[in-house]
Formats: sequence, C-alpha cells, structure tokens
Amino acid sequence: MLSLLVFTPIAGLLACWVLPARHARAINLVTCAAALVLSVVVWQRMDAAALGSLANPLAERAAWIPPVGIEYYLAIDGVSLALVLLTTFVAFVSAIASWRVEKLERGYHMMFLLLLTGMLGVFLAEDLFLFYIFWEVMLLPMYFLIGIWGGPRRQYAAIKFFLYTLAGSVLLLAAIILVVLKNPGEGGRLVWAIDHYTALAASGHALLESGLAGLAFVFMFIGFAIKVPCWPFHTWLPDAHVEAPTPISMILAGVLLKMGGYGLIRIAYPFFPATAMDLSTWVAAISVIAIVYGAFVAMGQTDFKRLIAYSSVSHMGFVTLGLASGTDEGLNGAMYMMLAHGTISAMLFMVVGVIYDRAHHRDLDRFGGLAWTMPRYAMFGSFAFFASLGLPGMSGFIAEFTTFLGAFAGVDRWAAFVALLGVVLTAAYYLITLQKVYLGDTPAVYKDPKHYPDLTAREVAVLAPLALVTLYMGLVPSTAMDLYMDVARGLTRTLAQAASGFPGLGLG
Repeated sequence: MLSLLVFTPIAGLLACWVLPARHARAINLVTCAAALVLSVVVWQRMDAAALGSLANPLAERAAWIPPVGIEYYLAIDGVSLALVLLTTFVAFVSAIASWRVEKLERGYHMMFLLLLTGMLGVFLAEDLFLFYIFWEVMLLPMYFLIGIWGGPRRQYAAIKFFLYTLAGSVLLLAAIILVVLKNPGEGGRLVWAIDHYTALAASGHALLESGLAGLAFVFMFIGFAIKVPCWPFHTWLPDAHVEAPTPISMILAGVLLKMGGYGLIRIAYPFFPATAMDLSTWVAAISVIAIVYGAFVAMGQTDFKRLIAYSSVSHMGFVTLGLASGTDEGLNGAMYMMLAHGTISAMLFMVVGVIYDRAHHRDLDRFGGLAWTMPRYAMFGSFAFFASLGLPGMSGFIAEFTTFLGAFAGVDRWAAFVALLGVVLTAAYYLITLQKVYLGDTPAVYKDPKHYPDLTAREVAVLAPLALVTLYMGLVPSTAMDLYMDVARGLTRTLAQAASGFPGLGLG
C-alpha cells in the first residue's frame, strides 16, 4: 500500500510522457486525486495503536543494497500520516490550480508528479539512505518548475534554492554517515533504519560521543533548518516564492517547508535528545528572531507575494519554538502549525495568484476597493488573512495557542514573551494589506468586469476546499491531533529523560 502511494505519481508521469501533451493536465489531476484517495485509505487501515508506533502492518521492508545494509524500508506512524494527508491534499488542489498552464505543458505536469513522489517518499522512508534519496529527488523537479515556468528572475531563484538546499543536504549526509559508521549492528553490519537509532537513543545509548554528537546535531539542524526555513537560512525563500508559478508556490509553502520540520521531529531530535535540550536556548533564540524579524520584514513589503513569503518565515518560527520547549504542548503546537500553515499558506498564495492573473502585477499600493468589484475574491482573501493571523475558530489560532502553551511551560519562557510581539505584528501587516487591497476607493481600471472578473469556478474549486479544511481544523482540532499525539509524547519523554541525565549523552 505504501509503495503504491509513493509511486502512483510515477505512473502518472509515464502516462504524461506516452500520451499526447493535451492530456497531461487531466492525467496530473487524476493522479493527484488517486494519491489523495490512497492516503485516506491508509488512514482508514491504521488502527489507534499503530498511530503511535512504526510497528504498522502496512510497513514494507526488503533488502536493497545488502553489502552495506541498506534496505527498501517504508513505514508510517501518526506524524508521517498527518503530513502525507496534507501533501496529497495540497497537491490535489494545486493540480486544479495548474489547469491553465500552457507553456511546455507535458514537461510541467511530469515535473509536478515527480515532485509529489519525492515529497511522499520523504515522509514514508524509514531507511536513512532511502530518506536521503527522496530528499534529493525532490530538488530536481522543483529546480525546473521554478527555473522554466517561473517569473522574470526565475533562473536566479532556482539556482539559489538548489544551492541552499544542496548545501544543507551535504551537511545532513555527513551527519547520517557519522551515525551509521559509529553504530554498527551485529557482526559489524551497517544499520540504516531510522527506528533503530530512535530506539537506541530513547534507551539512553549515546549514538556519538559528546563532541561528535554536538557536531552531528548542528549539521542535521542546519540541513533541516534551511528547508523550514529558519533565520538566518531563509533568504532563498522569498526569491523562490516570488518567481515560482502560483501552484508551485502553493506546494512550496504548503508542503516543502514542512519537510524541514519533519526531519527535526523524525531524525535530529530523536537521535540526539540531550544535545537538542542543551542547545534549546539557541534554538529558541533563532525561533523568536524568525518570528519577529519575518513579521517586521513582511510589514515593509509592497509586493503581495513577497509579503506572504516573509509571513511563512515568521510562522514557521513557531515550529522550531515548539520543539525548543521540549514539552508535549510545544511539540503538539509545532506539528499543528505545520498542518495549519500548510493549508493557510496554500490559500494565501492562490489569493495572490488570482489577482496577478488579472492585474499582471503584485504592487499592493496599486490595488484598492476590490471587495466592491470582486466580492467572492475578497471573501476568500479576508478569510485567509484572518486564519493566518490567528483568529479564534481557525486552525492558525489553535497552532499558535498550543505552541505558546508549550513555550510558557518550557525552560525558555522568555522566548514566549518575545514571540508575542510577532502575533501583534502579523495582525498589523495583514490588516494593512486587507485595507490596501480590498477596501477604500476602487481605481477605475479594476471596475472593468471584462478584465477583472470575480472568481471563476476553477479558482473557487481551489480556494473552497482549503478554506473548509482550515475552518474544520480550527473547530475540531482533535481530528489532526489524535493522529500524531502518541508519537509526540514519546519524543518529549525521551527529551525529558535526556535532559535529566542520560549517562554519556549530550554536550555536557
């Protein structure tokens, strides 16, 4: 079942290659719909016990490169299931948003489906080598999707994205190799299974001696932090978002940024729990800088899309802040922020794409009064703004509330107080943007319904599901939390035990 889920997009890719190019968009949409259905089937087949453990009957394991111990090992638990559901859902609505792509249509949809396989593989791989393969596979299609189908500075943005991520991947690979070589299995055989090392670390076994543990954790943290992205590794993101086509911005913000948070939760923190707690103050400091700095920079933007990009930097700071707290509530908030931001950010970038298709610019100072000429568009745009700024009743509020709950309960309480400023700044720049774009006087050019029609059926089909899921997650948060809470509690128990003094663990 898991292999079918991962490689269904490859079947769609091959169909796009073989069949006439005019069918590519339909093949992409049907394939993404099939992946979404498969992910729901996987969810239905997992029982409550399996959500908290990788010992799941759906797991698939086979020898792949026996001389070095590498396996084809796919597994799923509550954390990966939640992100797989997010991935297939965002990919499906992004495929609808891609319907009007006309430039090199076949190539675009083939790259889209290859990207989907890479993302699903990252969340389901339980072998470190296989995880790294999927992590790298994801780079190639995203590079081409930005570099070929992006805006005027697309080549610069694509190269910057590729080099940043590749640099982080090299550090991640070095840390993985250190762990594997220092912890051979029976008979000196190399072991690559992620759950093997998680269990070792949870039992109090030091995967690496003190100095190497600190170096490996920092390497892993940087590799994943680039993808989150954390300050100061964030500078690739605004350029990539501004130049990427709208559906790819939706996937980039909705899913790819979550891969960094997933790597921290799945690998970096479970492998080196004591080191993570030793460095929690530094992680908290980086997090609050990202939250406040991202909000300040977003407030100063006049480019609609760049504003949303910097808001992502700010919001993803809550993910690392929740992790830094080392509490159940903090980790719950980190996971929920990834899921909530996944749907909200995709909706925000679609909101930008709708008006860009009509106005062919993103200058906030040149809009105004669109609520009177495009009421449905204004409704969805306002909904997305309020969801992102954390209005109660929407998923963004639940994510921020639980993160603050964990941060105030953690040892670095000062970080929670500083992060509160980010919430106020977020409300400020979204309300200013809402005033500029939707309220006030309507310029004469936007009163022409021929050039500035309200939302089309296709655009509603993209925005409405995202809005409904955002609202549902705000009103019934237990649906998502029940998926991953057992895994989150297991990690926080490990972090607490490590902080209390696992012998031989950590930097101290």
